[in-house]
Amino acid sequence: MTPRLASPIRALARTSMLLLLVVMVAAGCSRNTKDDENEGVPVAELYQKGHDSMRKGNWSNGATSFRRLVAQYPYGPYTEQALVETAYANYKMGNNEEAISGIDRFIRTYPTHRNIPYMYYLRGLVNSNRDTVFLQRVWSLDSSRRDLASPNQAYADFNTVTDRYPNSRYAADARNRMATLRNTFARHEIETGLYYLRREAYVAAAQRATYLLETYPQSEYQNDAVALLAASYANLGNDALAADARRVLEQNEPDHPSLTGKWPNEPWKIRRLNPFASERTAIDNDRD
Repeated sequence: MTPRLASPIRALARTSMLLLLVVMVAAGCSRNTKDDENEGVPVAELYQKGHDSMRKGNWSNGATSFRRLVAQYPYGPYTEQALVETAYANYKMGNNEEAISGIDRFIRTYPTHRNIPYMYYLRGLVNSNRDTVFLQRVWSLDSSRRDLASPNQAYADFNTVTDRYPNSRYAADARNRMATLRNTFARHEIETGLYYLRREAYVAAAQRATYLLETYPQSEYQNDAVALLAASYANLGNDALAADARRVLEQNEPDHPSLTGKWPNEPWKIRRLNPFASERTAIDNDRD
């Protein structure tokens, strides 16, 4: 009896295997059809297709078209522009690592290309936003209290634009972004100095204030740095230097809250325990 039962079972197994193969082949054909829909399209038409997608804000489709263009036509002006557009599309989609990789590859491959100033500028934009994650946007977290490696690289990228290509169309905006980044760096220093002040590390607090004034002159936190110097010197018992700092502050910002003993004004402790509250510091309170 066993041999007669085995035959139908083997037939069923073969049928199941055949059906599975058919499904797999069909799925593969479907993917290939989708992946190769741009196969053989002329380079100008393929570029226009990607460009039209980008104009509509469809960054993914645009990048797909441009990648196909580069694969099919690895040389020529359309290819060079497609590489630029792909890097921009990755930036808009938040694919920061891919954008940086594409930009660096373009700079190495075409060091004298007319779009090199733009690629440095674009790299600065990517690095400016590289560590801006969802929670930072939702909870308004203070970027100056995060790792500043990427903002520092962004500053270097924008500085390259202004130094090497001062007459490019991107130089003016690069300068403005550098000024914004300098304020971020200066805020980081004043926040660190205030931390030392709270911990009664007055020498370290004074050093941070001095570093801020020397490294980021004319930042929006320079008067806070002078106030920090005055507070640090006063706590160290150096009344002469504390008085000098207060005189400078009275001349530059006579309404600064430290002159009336209301600085630094730390956030309410209950607020700091609230996980749904946006980050605030003594600096934010003083500016409300």
